[in-house]
Amino acid sequence: MKFNPCTGSCTEDGTHCEGCGRPHEDIATMRRLVGEVVSFAREKGYDNPEEFAESFGKNVCYKLLNP
Repeated sequence: MKFNPCTGSCTEDGTHCEGCGRPHEDIATMRRLVGEVVSFAREKGYDNPEEFAESFGKNVCYKLLNP
C-alpha cells in the first residue's frame, strides 16, 4: 500500500479522508505518534528541532528498509 500525505483538504465523513484517501483511523494514529515524538523533543528541550526531526525520519526509514 502506498502512503499518501495530507493534501490540506481533509474530510471526516465516511471511513476515509477524501483529501488523501487514508482511513481516518490511520490518520488518528499517525497524529498521536507525531504528538508523542513532539512531546519527547520538547521534554528534551532540543535547540535544533529540525535536526532531531531529520534524524528521526532517517532512523525510521532505515529500520523499515532494514528489518
